[in-house]
Amino acid sequence: MKILQEFREFAVRGNVLDLAVGVIIGAAFGKIVSSLVEDIIMPPIGLLMKGVNFTELYFSLDGVRYATLAEAKKYAAPVIAYGQFINVAINFIVVAFCVFLIVKGANRLRRQQPELPPAPAEKDCPYCLSKVPLKATRCAQCTSHLEPAAAGGGA
Repeated sequence: MKILQEFREFAVRGNVLDLAVGVIIGAAFGKIVSSLVEDIIMPPIGLLMKGVNFTELYFSLDGVRYATLAEAKKYAAPVIAYGQFINVAINFIVVAFCVFLIVKGANRLRRQQPELPPAPAEKDCPYCLSKVPLKATRCAQCTSHLEPAAAGGGA
């Protein structure tokens, strides 16, 4: 029963919900990027390369020449569909670049937040006003007994 309780605590923590939202948004973003690559980026590249349709680039391993990749797949011919691999590789590069831009922007925002000053490591001796470590119970300069530092720190 303890493992179920631990799992429930894990599942209702914000991290799991954030991850679920991220996966859903990521899947939708992947579809947008796929459409960008297949419908917008690759057609002009194919046109520049004398009308090449990358999705139809393949090499038949059985030596038979098929009119299209779909026909080769219809006959279950062994093929290397390198044109589709090119599309997927470009798709990956676009996604990786977008993720890079998002992380770069997040890091810039994180750097712009003001840093908190470090917690004091010393306090003033109330008798001679010299600096002494927070945990000190006696001043090194005047040897006066000091009150122990409060749990929150400070003088």
